[in-house]
Amino acid sequence: MQSGNPALGKNTFLDAASGAVVARGDDAMTINGTVNKTGLLLVLVLVGAMYSWSHYSGPASAAALYPLVLGGAIGGLILALVTSFKKTWSPWTAPMYALVEGVFIGALSAIFDARYPGIVIQAVGLTFGVMAALLLAYRSGLIRATEKFKLGVVAATGGVMLLYLANMAMGFFGHSMGFINGASGLGIAFSAVVVVIAALNLILDFDMIETGVNAGAPKYMEWYGAFALVVTLVWLYLELLRLLSKLQSRN
Repeated sequence: MQSGNPALGKNTFLDAASGAVVARGDDAMTINGTVNKTGLLLVLVLVGAMYSWSHYSGPASAAALYPLVLGGAIGGLILALVTSFKKTWSPWTAPMYALVEGVFIGALSAIFDARYPGIVIQAVGLTFGVMAALLLAYRSGLIRATEKFKLGVVAATGGVMLLYLANMAMGFFGHSMGFINGASGLGIAFSAVVVVIAALNLILDFDMIETGVNAGAPKYMEWYGAFALVVTLVWLYLELLRLLSKLQSRN
């Protein structure tokens, strides 16, 4: 069963370790190595975010952030696709993705924070709080990535992605699904459900990385595993930002 995270596909780490010789010792993927590289990528996301955030100097400068939002989103998507299809390139493409995605997040966050002061700090705190809680639950065995659990999360993630794509397609014709962006009760409930789905993808990511370590995946897969975790964390942060903005707009 694959992770709901598109960067962690079916047998991602097992395929990487399925060569004639399984990586051992210093050439093998480790948990500590993946954790360290995840930390480095998150620092690069922060650097990129600080760069784009620094371009905001008040409501009049908001328009100047939109090119950074669009450029960061497109650049991040391209680098994510390249990294997903060329895993051996991940030691180089994953850091590039983190920087570019940071530019996107920083610009978008500045726009949200200008409208709802303090929302970014709340979203960041919740993102890392959720990650810490789920990692503790996973390591303690409180939550297990069983096949049924994986199937449910993958199906739910696919459903959300299809809804987003359908809403995007409808937008070209001047229509949309109001509950996706709206602050109605249904809209808030939808965002809350998506936040839960995004969070549960972290469990699948932890499990897939652990599987790669146990399978003796090569060292470069530490970068790929770190990249995949950052992809999920970025998604979780954006969904929390959306949910919090809906809640604050009703006050």
